[in-house]
Amino acid sequence: MTGRLELGFVRAGDEGTVAVEVGINDDPAGFGCWEFAHGFPWCRATITPPARGYADALGWVQLVDSTDLFGEFRIDPFEPLGEVTHPFCFFGFSPTLFDAPHRDHREDMDFLAHSFLCGLGSRPLDKPSEVDALLGFSWGFKIRDGRIEPYALTRLEADAWDAHHPYLAKTFTRWSFIPGFAGS
Repeated sequence: MTGRLELGFVRAGDEGTVAVEVGINDDPAGFGCWEFAHGFPWCRATITPPARGYADALGWVQLVDSTDLFGEFRIDPFEPLGEVTHPFCFFGFSPTLFDAPHRDHREDMDFLAHSFLCGLGSRPLDKPSEVDALLGFSWGFKIRDGRIEPYALTRLEADAWDAHHPYLAKTFTRWSFIPGFAGS
């Protein structure tokens, strides 16, 4: 295990926590990955308590800056779903975020993720909707001289969320992104 972090939030008047863990992939098949994923980090973030209803419909917005792909933060979609019209990589009632990025090379590169737990604003059944972040954290890895080194798991402040708003608003024009962290 490389790191654990527990983050609190308030949603619809109720307190909740997110438990984040980052580890090293020593079982690629068990994680559904190719064998070359061995040694790369994985991240899992789980929400407690479980959801009660629409107010607890939450999603994970994850932006990634991967120097071998684009060299700037971009949305990190769940690729099996194809192109989506919303900013969430995972969405549901108390959804779990899971990511196990890997490459088939060991060339020097950096992979930095900013992961935000978000709600659908004050009116979750409206379309298009607002996205309000509750909390955020940063994680990732670098490769240097063939060695994979995880970054420290770090709590993000609301200004990190706000810094992504221009990109998010340009990319997801039917959505609005509320500044700051809701409930803080």
